[in-house]
Amino acid sequence: MIGNKKTDIRIQNVRTDRAKYQYRTPMKFGGRTVTECHVLNVECEVSTRDGRTARGFGSMPLSNTWAYPSAVMDYDQTLAAMTTLAGRCARICEGYAQFGHPVEIGMELEEQFLGAALGLGRELELAQAIPKLATLVTASAFDAAIHDGFGKALGLNCYHAYGRDFMSRDLGAYMGSGFSGAWLDQFVNREPVGRLPLYHLVGALDPLTPADVARPVGDGLPETLSEWIRRDGLSHLKIKLNGDDPSWDLERIIAVNRIAEGAVVGARWRYSLDFNERCPNVEYLIDLLNKLRERSPAGFDRVQYVEQPTARDLRANPQNRMHAAAKLKPVVIDESLTDYGSLILAREMGYTGVALKACKGQSQSLLLAAAAQSLGLFLCVQDLTCPGASLIQSAGLAAHIPGVSGIEANSRQYCPAANVGWEDRFPGVFRARDGEMDTSGLGGLGLGAV
Repeated sequence: MIGNKKTDIRIQNVRTDRAKYQYRTPMKFGGRTVTECHVLNVECEVSTRDGRTARGFGSMPLSNTWAYPSAVMDYDQTLAAMTTLAGRCARICEGYAQFGHPVEIGMELEEQFLGAALGLGRELELAQAIPKLATLVTASAFDAAIHDGFGKALGLNCYHAYGRDFMSRDLGAYMGSGFSGAWLDQFVNREPVGRLPLYHLVGALDPLTPADVARPVGDGLPETLSEWIRRDGLSHLKIKLNGDDPSWDLERIIAVNRIAEGAVVGARWRYSLDFNERCPNVEYLIDLLNKLRERSPAGFDRVQYVEQPTARDLRANPQNRMHAAAKLKPVVIDESLTDYGSLILAREMGYTGVALKACKGQSQSLLLAAAAQSLGLFLCVQDLTCPGASLIQSAGLAAHIPGVSGIEANSRQYCPAANVGWEDRFPGVFRARDGEMDTSGLGGLGLGAV
């Protein structure tokens, strides 16, 4: 028994299904192009000690291109591995008989999921083992469903139930003695903030002007960056860069800045630069930022932060220290951030911020958010082109974590078909107004997607 609270829950049964959606336009990042979305949906029935039951729901795109990049396995093979792993995760959940709080259950299940991924790699003789990040992404829908069911069984929003009245273990149990006596509710808002700046993605293939549109989509949504800016009143842009072509990267940033300035005069623009680990070294980033400052001082000033520029395996690349780069702009850890240990290592290597993502699990994300706040790190929340319920979870995370600078919501650009039905229920989340997402309505039962 891991929990000793009367509010503890136990998993009763689990059901999964998948849905496939085509992107309206291709998205290029990290040297790869994505054209479709495979969403894993999980329904989890839970019961409390006194017999109350509820069904929780969790959802997440598997996104093997991002979570399981491989030079020795193709797209279909890595997707199949994650899909098979999802089946193993379902069985693990159904076989887990302990009562506990969702964070307590989630962290114990995570260890079993990682073990299952390792065993599956051997069983299937995979050319490349399933990475920890891919396991977290696969498992995140299960974790979300458990949290959601917990809140619904108690008739509460989950963010009202992350303190000592509901949890049996403090943060020291997960992150060491430095957190002994601290509880999760000290690092979350009980109620969601009303609005958050929305970071709009500018993919490497996305047209900036009408001249860039080779083949119009013709579905009524904007075709160019300038049209998106005017429609949604954007002020925050996430710019995907190549990381292996400094001239292209520099000119892309300058071009985006030029479009932004021309579309809305006087806007307080903010940019994030995302290389998806493709920079060969830190010097590449430093040189690019210095050249940007020379060529476009205003464009440089508008860069709010830089996402993980170099390889995700931090221990294998100790030379990629970010101290000098972080003196120019905050540098946030993304792909490498999979647990508290990786956060501490990243900080030692000079990273000054973290990118929280619901696809790494509600339980893990909350713990990382607490650690990041205690260390005074820059905070942002990014998605995985999350549609539907997965975006609600991501938005809820962003709206309940103090100090979050902004949130992504890429599905409205690339995969709106997966948002059908959800847009009517949560219009403020799925349609930006004045460059912001309205998160005020995310205080419902469970994770809020009721």
